Amino acid sequence: MALFALLVHHDRPEAITEARDLAEWLGGEGHQVVLPTADAQLCGLDELAQPLETIAGRADLAVSLGGDGSILRAVAAVANAGVPVLGINFGHLGYLTQVEPAGVRHAVTRWLEHDFSIEERMRVSITTPDGTCHQALNEIVVEKLDGRTIEVAVSIGHEHFHTYETDGVIVATPTGSTAYSLSARGPIVDPTHEALVLTPVAPHTLFDRSLVLAPDVVVGLAVEGQRPAGISIDGVLGAHLEPGQSVQCIAAAEPARLVTFGTRNFHRIIKSKFDLNQR
Repeated sequence: MALFALLVHHDRPEAITEARDLAEWLGGEGHQVVLPTADAQLCGLDELAQPLETIAGRADLAVSLGGDGSILRAVAAVANAGVPVLGINFGHLGYLTQVEPAGVRHAVTRWLEHDFSIEERMRVSITTPDGTCHQALNEIVVEKLDGRTIEVAVSIGHEHFHTYETDGVIVATPTGSTAYSLSARGPIVDPTHEALVLTPVAPHTLFDRSLVLAPDVVVGLAVEGQRPAGISIDGVLGAHLEPGQSVQCIAAAEPARLVTFGTRNFHRIIKSKFDLNQR
């Protein structure tokens, strides 16, 4: 018997329906199913509700039903405990999701039969000024809080590199290179690589290039000037930085573990997502 944790996108009715069906099927097969409390209530499965913070230590597999954002949520919940995540695509782009909705039961059956692979993805870690440690699968951003630019002093390996007047500075993983960093003109990096990608957002400087750094480097971000900044962790505002405060970004100790079936051809995914097949 396996314990499955289902995490559901709250604004995708089809994902909610699939979660109900999947829970019923798995329960009928003798497996245990749990959902975070809010997800369980949304799906009408209150009897399966568990606090999100207790799920990671118990689950054998986390099943994310949504888009890439739902995978980020699932990874944040379970990756530190080493729990693998299977992504079911109810979103649009689906860089991270592995399975389309029609293949849910087949994919879960293959997992139960040990017919799968685990693809490890590097994460980036940050400790906020209040001492809280966060990890991100995509990126950490120190960013402006209003319409005015901020000053961010960047250090690499504890040595000052450059001070940017900018809308923000992104420290992305290879997985996150196709997220916010890409929209800021950062490079696309194969997600199985290990590296940190440093990308300034609309900087007021002649040097506006991204840097692809070694995975073991420490990237420091210090707020200078008079304006505070926000810290965004995988798109969620997590804390504020007052002028004079700083944070350090490093590779996280535990990677994300994504369930895959067969070889994922990253270049084909890029061609498909960007409609490059006819060019």
